[in-house]
Amino acid sequence: MASVFLYHVVGDLTVGKPEMVEFYETETIETAIRVIGESTECGIPIWKRKTHGIIENAEMKQQRFVGILSSLDIVAFLARTENQKDQDRAMKTPVSDAVVPNHSLLRLVDPATRLIDALEMMKQGVRRLLIRKSVVWKGMSKRFSVLYNGKWLKNVDTSVGSSNNLNVNANHPSSSLTSTCHDKFCCLSREDVIRFLIGCLGALAPLPLSSISTLGVINPNYCSIDALTPAIDITRKLPDDPTAVSVVENMHDNQYRIIGEISASKLWKCNYLAAAWALANLSAGQFVMGTEDNMASRIVPDLSTNANGGENDRANAGGEKRVRKFSSRSIGFKPSSPALRISRSMYRGRSAPLTCKVTSSLAAVMAQMLSHKASHVWVTEDENDEILVGVVGYADILAAVTKQPRSFIRANRSFEMLGNSIQI
Repeated sequence: MASVFLYHVVGDLTVGKPEMVEFYETETIETAIRVIGESTECGIPIWKRKTHGIIENAEMKQQRFVGILSSLDIVAFLARTENQKDQDRAMKTPVSDAVVPNHSLLRLVDPATRLIDALEMMKQGVRRLLIRKSVVWKGMSKRFSVLYNGKWLKNVDTSVGSSNNLNVNANHPSSSLTSTCHDKFCCLSREDVIRFLIGCLGALAPLPLSSISTLGVINPNYCSIDALTPAIDITRKLPDDPTAVSVVENMHDNQYRIIGEISASKLWKCNYLAAAWALANLSAGQFVMGTEDNMASRIVPDLSTNANGGENDRANAGGEKRVRKFSSRSIGFKPSSPALRISRSMYRGRSAPLTCKVTSSLAAVMAQMLSHKASHVWVTEDENDEILVGVVGYADILAAVTKQPRSFIRANRSFEMLGNSIQI
């Protein structure tokens, strides 16, 4: 294991991070669209309102966290039949109706928590670390910062093999985890951690230059949907991590060609109502291409922004409705041909899925994810860059950098959709 994980604390990664502004569950979908569009990621933490006059401790603040609302959650919510019938009412609906409650996605930690402990939390499902900014501490980006007053020992039970070794110890609370009305916090995401790792690739050698297949990073178990299947089928059970569904075509010998994806990162800055209409009315293949075989047979209300409005303002969902043909630009895609069965290499713009090959290096994949602000990269065969093999996400990378390289065992491909195997 690289010493960089032992000699750094999470506070070292918060330099320059903006203060977190809580987004409450009583806010509307319309407001959430605007905030997600302005955020640095395609999802925002949702909170219950704080009780006035009460001084919070770490446990109380943790209990107020509801879950993380992504752009895919919003599009799936707006695609519901009742919301398609009354879009104005849907946009005024509280986000509590759209967010999937999951208290385990965020953890409040002391700024002196070791980076290795933070990585273990994220490997077990934590996506955001809430770190207090107002506390004065001496942990700096330097060697042995892990020894900063031993504070991490007060918050983390480090007993080997313990299943609770990542939980905040309520019997030995740290003074820095007691909140007041003047406390300021920032959120540390898995993307922040990957960006930090990119800056210290030398300390991780030889892992960064090793192929993802050699490191066993490729996850063959991912969500997929056939291109001819109605796109709305993905809403039966939205994918968890990564929040993405690959759209594939059945080739031969159980091989599948990826033609696109439906994901939170692709829908991040889209026209949400137009995307919701497409999700509710088109097949998965038509959705990712943003077009139809017979363009004259379908029409969609014009829900695009006006000339003076922002991309995700209320004008994104309101204003005067006029009938027009559905096109890729209404949801942010730029297709190159109306034909459904088309080489993926001919895709353009945001409709093209982000892919790499099994021989790609770990450093290259990390750089791809950061440059495209994506939470995952689809993996294809080395000989054919259209045949899908698996996916690499944040959790897979964090698992790889915290253990020794191992031989890559080619697992049998398992194509899952909505928790069950599907015949494509």
